Amino acid sequence: MNPTLIKRASRKLSLVLRHQPEAIGLKLDENGWAGVEDLLRCLAATGTPLRREELEIIVAENDKKRFSFSPDGHRIRANQGHSITVDLQLDPVPPPAILYHGTSTKAIASIMRTGLQPRQRQHVHLSLDQETATRVGQRHGKPIILHVDSAAMARDGFQFYCSANGVWLTEAVPQKYLSLS
Repeated sequence: MNPTLIKRASRKLSLVLRHQPEAIGLKLDENGWAGVEDLLRCLAATGTPLRREELEIIVAENDKKRFSFSPDGHRIRANQGHSITVDLQLDPVPPPAILYHGTSTKAIASIMRTGLQPRQRQHVHLSLDQETATRVGQRHGKPIILHVDSAAMARDGFQFYCSANGVWLTEAVPQKYLSLS
């Protein structure tokens, strides 16, 4: 499959499985799952035809592992990053002592005043390592890496979840748990 087509199709999947399933007439269940055949039919009807084999390549090769198939292979969903309400059925898990968040220089002043907020998403996304956080921050300009004292947050009652692709999620990170690296 052509790399340009993979990238375009992957972006379309992110749009419809994380934000706007209605853009192609797709219905997600309460846990964010869509039937694979329904997805392929809706994509084709709206100008992005994909074969099952191509979809499998996109899911397997997505560098951020954004998508997962159900164990039986009949359903697909985004692993995290939704701006629509879905229940990913993640159980709270104790986080590592420190997690990281990558952002840009232009956002740092606001973050240090208000903490990390999910904005249009359901959760704040955190990384297990600084390298991943740096890649995330670079998407928005010159990266700034924040250390999140997740151990202290957990002691104070905040819950953490780890998505299927290893992204750590929490509802918000108050400023007092943040420090610049």
